[in-house]
Amino acid sequence: MQTEGPLSKLVLVFQSPIQVYAEAGAHILHLNTYIGQRIQIEALGLWECKVCDGTFSALFRMGCCKRCFFESPMAGDSILRPELSTAHVGQGDRDLAYEAKYQLQPHIVYLADSGGLKVGVTRLAQRHTRWMDQGASRVRIIAQTENRFQAGVIEVALKAHYSDKTAWRNMLAGLEEGQDLSVEALRAGQFFPAEMRSFFKTDGEEHTLTYPAQPVVKAKALKLQGRDAFEGVLAGIRGQYLLFRDGRVFNVRSHEGMHARWTVS
Repeated sequence: MQTEGPLSKLVLVFQSPIQVYAEAGAHILHLNTYIGQRIQIEALGLWECKVCDGTFSALFRMGCCKRCFFESPMAGDSILRPELSTAHVGQGDRDLAYEAKYQLQPHIVYLADSGGLKVGVTRLAQRHTRWMDQGASRVRIIAQTENRFQAGVIEVALKAHYSDKTAWRNMLAGLEEGQDLSVEALRAGQFFPAEMRSFFKTDGEEHTLTYPAQPVVKAKALKLQGRDAFEGVLAGIRGQYLLFRDGRVFNVRSHEGMHARWTVS
């Protein structure tokens, strides 16, 4: 089977094990069913911006061309730094209407075991997707806020005590910190700013996530440019990573927008 089209992030379905789908042109590939088969992914030399749909020889960052990265609210400062959100005071950064819709909804702060204990922020409605995208093995909600700014303020305080990055090599190797997250949540609550303590959740939602993957002890990251191609036997999927039998791993999210040809045999 062969198909082509721009890459978008994998679609992950919250089940046990997690079900994974890839959009490939006119086809939707249920990747769980391709584990054990040989897959080739070939870059076709074009990249498509997720904002303006323009095609380029390369994208700038976050799936955007350079203009959209600096102008679109889809790449605004509050996307990566929630504490910079301003919609709650009626001020816009790039587009107040868009930012209000995105920022003025319930958000959560969570602890995740993703190759190491980390703190994160996401919209309440997106929590399962966010956890799966990061490849987290265990997660627990420690706060639920009214808007993105409040969650960002809590996260900033907790970053003095926890990482806010996914240790992707450790995550793919199946390493876990192993703490009791209910105990760790109580510890984290001590670090909340005084004005944010009312958002702390003593009975926060907690999950263990299972991926169709085996540990990759020494992952070798693949990066496609121009007309590069690779092929290998798909061994599993974790988060946004395709894992191959020889230890190579392909981060689909970091190649978002790349026109690619998939060949499955």
